[in-house]
Amino acid sequence: MRRFPGKRSHPRLLWGGFVVVILALSILLLLKGKFLSPKDKTWDAMQERGAWRVGMDPSFPPFEMLDDAGQPVGFDVDLARALAQEWGLDVEIVATGFDGLIDAMRAGKVDSIVSALPYDPRLTEDVYYSPMYFEAGVRLAVLSGSDVHTVDDLSGKKVAVEWGSAGDAVGRQLRRKDPSIQIVPFETPQEAVRALVDGESDALLIDGVTLRLNQAQGAAITPVGPALTSEPYVIAAPIDAQILQEHIAQTLEQLQTTGVTTELEQRWFAQSIP
Repeated sequence: MRRFPGKRSHPRLLWGGFVVVILALSILLLLKGKFLSPKDKTWDAMQERGAWRVGMDPSFPPFEMLDDAGQPVGFDVDLARALAQEWGLDVEIVATGFDGLIDAMRAGKVDSIVSALPYDPRLTEDVYYSPMYFEAGVRLAVLSGSDVHTVDDLSGKKVAVEWGSAGDAVGRQLRRKDPSIQIVPFETPQEAVRALVDGESDALLIDGVTLRLNQAQGAAITPVGPALTSEPYVIAAPIDAQILQEHIAQTLEQLQTTGVTTELEQRWFAQSIP
């Protein structure tokens, strides 16, 4: 049986079809960029009002507190202003009790939270958390010239802690592994710091905030090794505010790289009394 030869496509027809496909893809990409780009109602509202509404509990110096005129001041206040300045926006501080901050953001009363807020993995499904800007976890601290460089060097040493604190809990864990470690509890963190400074203990387990406060007030103590527990302070934003999230992460990294956050930390911790 004779077969008919297959039809040959003309080169011009092939080229024309290729051009049509390219044009169609280009149009789709343009439409995607115009109509399918992520929407961010929070960021749009901020641009419209010209301000970033920040939820904050002004009762935790040196991060946030009220001055003599009743105005919020502190590390977090200046950090929020530094971020907003990079975006060409003002900052509106909305004073809110700490336990109500997340609910206030969910209800749209604030755009973000900047309030020494610890990262909470239980809320990540509906809350965005920025990269860390301060580590408040437990640190091992010593005096200059100490032979203690890590927790492995604590055998037979006296370690001062505040009774019932996170540092106390870490100390008990370390002592279970090495019974030769002597945990010396004190009623207040300042008494624990003084015990180290006065030579009554060889090391100190203390949270990052109290450590920085005492350093700023002249205590010659220094942390060694990484944080033994993690309590990162972060900025929170609505989970669907993608543009705002990107700006927070990028600008926060910029402020850290240029030393702005370090300068703010030094300034506000030095002004606070432990």
